[in-house]
Amino acid sequence: MTTFPGSPRLLKGGIVLINPNTAVVQRIIVMQYNPDTLSRTLQVQGVGNESGDRQEALRLKGPPIETIKLDAEIDATDQLEFPDQNSTTAESGIFPQLAALEMIIYPDSNQIQNNHRQARSGILEVSPIETFLSLFVWSQNRILPVRLTEFSITEEAFDTSLNPIRAKVSLGMRVLNSNDLGFNHKGSNLFMVYHRQKEQFVTRARAGTFSSLGIKGIP
Repeated sequence: MTTFPGSPRLLKGGIVLINPNTAVVQRIIVMQYNPDTLSRTLQVQGVGNESGDRQEALRLKGPPIETIKLDAEIDATDQLEFPDQNSTTAESGIFPQLAALEMIIYPDSNQIQNNHRQARSGILEVSPIETFLSLFVWSQNRILPVRLTEFSITEEAFDTSLNPIRAKVSLGMRVLNSNDLGFNHKGSNLFMVYHRQKEQFVTRARAGTFSSLGIKGIP
């Protein structure tokens, strides 16, 4: 499909995986199609209900817990029209794209084997495997450290070898903040950028008036 020369370039959302210690980028996963909708939920982190102290009713323990849900589509139909130019898709369908997403929540197989060897050698405490830090990117205003909490795949079409060629992926993500990661963590720094951007956007919002509310002021 051709586009007009002056049409703006369509930006896409995606997930970037980085090393949590060095911040070196490990993989960039770009969505084939941007979701039509993105659902966000913010859970207030107050202290009033827990302590029972009325003086604590307006106090916050930290930023709200934000969760994000979206449905992404992966479709190999266009690539399969030109199999010679898309040999990987012709051979494996969309298995590679699905695997790239699924491996976000898989530990490294070599680390699993290493932990098993340590356990057999008599090491009493084997540390859980640390995964890469996932960054959900949805424009330059939203680069968020996240942990995948929900992941489901509906494979909707297959080729003659039963490779999936069309699928819908439903993702649920929990935004990680400084309370989760520690203030000096790379992910915490990115969250603080996101937090400050919200504060800046507030200053651009048009302020309301008492007259719009039908009152002259606060009694």
